[in-house]
Amino acid sequence: MASKSDFASVEWKKLVQAPLLAGFAVSAADPSGFIGLLREAFAAAHSLSDARAQAGDELIRAVAEELATSTGRAEAREGVRTVAQGAPLEEIKRRSLDALKEAGALVDAKGGEHARPFKEWLLHISRVVAEAGLEDTFLGFGGIRMSDKEKATLSEISHMLGLDASSAGSA
Repeated sequence: MASKSDFASVEWKKLVQAPLLAGFAVSAADPSGFIGLLREAFAAAHSLSDARAQAGDELIRAVAEELATSTGRAEAREGVRTVAQGAPLEEIKRRSLDALKEAGALVDAKGGEHARPFKEWLLHISRVVAEAGLEDTFLGFGGIRMSDKEKATLSEISHMLGLDASSAGSA
């Protein structure tokens, strides 16, 4: 059973930042305008709330509970701020993907049986964010649920985490 005590403080911080960066990577891949970004942010927040209440995996629940604390939220925001600081969108996406790859490697090394569920959770958050806002709308009409850029980013996240893209629905 993996828990916070199994990770050095800097490693734990990276795991706490990973859920926000999972959604951030998708948002950076294809920004959806102000309303779309709000929907994506609310979708990510809802996924985190659900994990606290319903996660069957102890590591996911521990990270989600950490994000519910002021310290956890500050650490997560710091990760997003570091990734976004002074960078164009493509660089923000790349930095987010690199951080997710690092988090995946950490849980692979120390998470035991919790590694795969944790990585599937990150991919799930990415998918929820990608599907949150409509893309390519005209004055709020029409649109598609997920853009090609968002689909490509989900595939990249899946690859970075060593998962099959179809795993996103199983977290």
